[in-house]
Amino acid sequence: MASSARDRRNRRNRQKNLAIVTGVAVAAGLLGFASYTATKPEEPSAAVRKGDSAASSGASAAPREGAHSELEALARRDAGDPLAQGEADAPVVMIEYADFKCGFCGKFARDTEPDLVKKYVADGTLRIEWRNFPIFGEDSERAARGAWAAGRQGRFWQFHEAAYADGAKEKGFGDGRLKELAREAGVKDVDRFAEDADSEGARAAVKKDQEEGYKLGATSTPSFLINGQPIAGAQPDAVFERAIETAAAAQAGGGAK
Repeated sequence: MASSARDRRNRRNRQKNLAIVTGVAVAAGLLGFASYTATKPEEPSAAVRKGDSAASSGASAAPREGAHSELEALARRDAGDPLAQGEADAPVVMIEYADFKCGFCGKFARDTEPDLVKKYVADGTLRIEWRNFPIFGEDSERAARGAWAAGRQGRFWQFHEAAYADGAKEKGFGDGRLKELAREAGVKDVDRFAEDADSEGARAAVKKDQEEGYKLGATSTPSFLINGQPIAGAQPDAVFERAIETAAAAQAGGGAK
């Protein structure tokens, strides 16, 4: 009898593990397809300015239609998250996987995100959740940890703005440079910032975000999820606006597709 009970438990565990693996594989396929869509050869009418991020090379202007529950469930909606802005119960959540060394992430941060904040975060429609996704080496890792450390003192978004300013990434993200950015961002205790940036807590937080991105199949930056809809690359403003408004209408019961 004991052996039979163990066999049943083992079967249940195998089934559970298979379900988890299958869910991750489905999610990875969805974002992988979005990455392909963003990097496939462009149509002449959908030309986008080229840059140094593979995610945005020849990006199509049209977002993928539809939301996927496997991806929508990744929104953390933690009201105390310093790496997020907007109401925790906002109808639309945009998760952004990005790297401070990524030129097209900087383009999005400077040219598109501020308008989305003014238009949708300010009125309670949108919440933006940042995920550190460093893919360009140790400099990227240091910048990600620095951003997390700035968040510990409530200055993440100010650090984000300073790190994505024109010409910022060309100066690198060495320890001294990170302190300069922290001061520019208004971080009050720079010594504490430096300690936090070099802490195991910072490394664990960055690794958690990074592994989440890799499990989803994200291979380039920036990558986004808008209520479970994958969008890859620094797309034109209209792509994000359309995705946000479609998601908001669906949440309101409008059924927009």
